Amino acid sequence: MAERSTRLMKILLLVLAGIYLLNCLSPIRLHVDTLRYFAIKDCLEFGCPPDSEAAKDYFPYGYTALLIILSKLHLLHSFVLILINIFYLFAGLLLMKKLFGQVLPAVVPMLLILLNWTMIKFVTHPLSEMQYIFFSMASLYFFNRYAESRRTGHLLAAFLCGGLAFLTRSVGVALIIALMTGLVGLYRQELLQLIRRNRTLVILLVLVAVGVVVFSRVLGLDHYTEVFSKQFKKGTTFSAMIKWHFTEWSEVGFNTSIVKLTPFVTLGKAKLIYLVTGILLVGGFGWLVYLRRKVIPFVVIAYLLYYTLLMFDWPFYDPRFWVPILPLIVAVICCGPFPTARLPKLFVYLACAVYVVLGVVSVGYMTYTSLNKKVMVRTQANGVYRNEYETVFFGKPLSDTAQHIDPAVLSVIQRYN
Repeated sequence: MAERSTRLMKILLLVLAGIYLLNCLSPIRLHVDTLRYFAIKDCLEFGCPPDSEAAKDYFPYGYTALLIILSKLHLLHSFVLILINIFYLFAGLLLMKKLFGQVLPAVVPMLLILLNWTMIKFVTHPLSEMQYIFFSMASLYFFNRYAESRRTGHLLAAFLCGGLAFLTRSVGVALIIALMTGLVGLYRQELLQLIRRNRTLVILLVLVAVGVVVFSRVLGLDHYTEVFSKQFKKGTTFSAMIKWHFTEWSEVGFNTSIVKLTPFVTLGKAKLIYLVTGILLVGGFGWLVYLRRKVIPFVVIAYLLYYTLLMFDWPFYDPRFWVPILPLIVAVICCGPFPTARLPKLFVYLACAVYVVLGVVSVGYMTYTSLNKKVMVRTQANGVYRNEYETVFFGKPLSDTAQHIDPAVLSVIQRYN
């Protein structure tokens, strides 16, 4: 029976992979940050005024570099961008499995990750999440290999991939700190001897740290203090930030946006429900990490801690923030035994069933919109770019209320669709 179930889940995984690939046919899906990436790309590739928004944008250049490379190869199109995202994601999931080894089931975690609505949504967007997942998973994998083999090449690969993750998303600083913490954990008593034996490596790491400080403006780090000050001047408070991020955990854990709950309860009640369950989810996950600390690589625990602390101090609201560590969250949940008592076991099965059903609905709807332009242009980004989409696809806006066409948005759709 167990062998038959495993075979069935492998078939489902292949079907799901095929559905993901089918979404490569989607028109380019715009997001406010997608437009920023393309603006930075054009600024670097063709030049722009030094006082323009693109020139002053604090986004790191890791994902923009990919866009420029594809542009030079004449491959910068929606199909290629989604295909690369899918490659990044599946390669990252394979590295996740290798990172956890035998303690992690082969198929179940991958199915749960691929059925999460945030993963389904953002794999089809030209954004940096999937690239970050790949480089961060590679970094953690190579560091774990180093912990087992003590081969310097593995450590260098871990920091190289960590650096690429950092250049992709600035939150990668949490990954770099986790790697350093992992080194300290490996060599509590031998740290001084390690420094003496690997002076070249230590000097290299020091130079990297100094380089991050010296080139912090180029890397976009200096801009984050300005972002914080602007947000707090607008009225953002620390208590509001904390509530936002607990709510994001509920959106990811429930496998549906809080907006989907508002037709059934008032927005105030929906916020309260998602806040309370978010607190329970974060607390429960922390307890789970503690219980399974002996089977979870130490560097993963450190990374999850630092990443979570950084995100809870970030003055914006978006469940997308948790996509980069979603594979690790699911891996931690799946790498240990499930409850054996009847009532908790029934609750786990019921929760999984609801999660899977919502995931199937999400991936089905995403694929439907990918293959139906008229529906996609009305629903993408809640219809914000509908007029520009319809102008490109149908020659004119189909909405009777269309009053404005943004030429920058129109240009992105025309060039990269």
